[in-house]
Amino acid sequence: VQLQASGGGLVQAGESLRLSCAASGHAFGNYAMGWFRQAPGKEREFVAAITWSGGTTDYADSVKGRFTILRDNAESTVYLHMNGLKPEDTAVYYCAADIYGATIATKASEYHYWGQGTQVTVSS
Repeated sequence: VQLQASGGGLVQAGESLRLSCAASGHAFGNYAMGWFRQAPGKEREFVAAITWSGGTTDYADSVKGRFTILRDNAESTVYLHMNGLKPEDTAVYYCAADIYGATIATKASEYHYWGQGTQVTVSS
């Protein structure tokens, strides 16, 4: 499967963005999906994940209550709605697919496919 992330940009603190990750291939509906981010000089960190059905989600503590992960299996797309953005949310955001679709994975090493990343910059 190939993943294409989009929707990043430059916003001010408090504003919102919606990231999209479009997948090619027919197996998207079987995969759990996750979003990770990597700021300059830092390791890639978990942001959010969703199981294949959308029935279970998980979030990093730093984004709980502000970010929402959703998926549309008919469109082979996963979204990350980001509200109340903060300067510390500035990073390159990556989507990833986990072939074990019924479970939530929070480690980057557990994901099998990755998108190319989209830059999110939040100014204060």
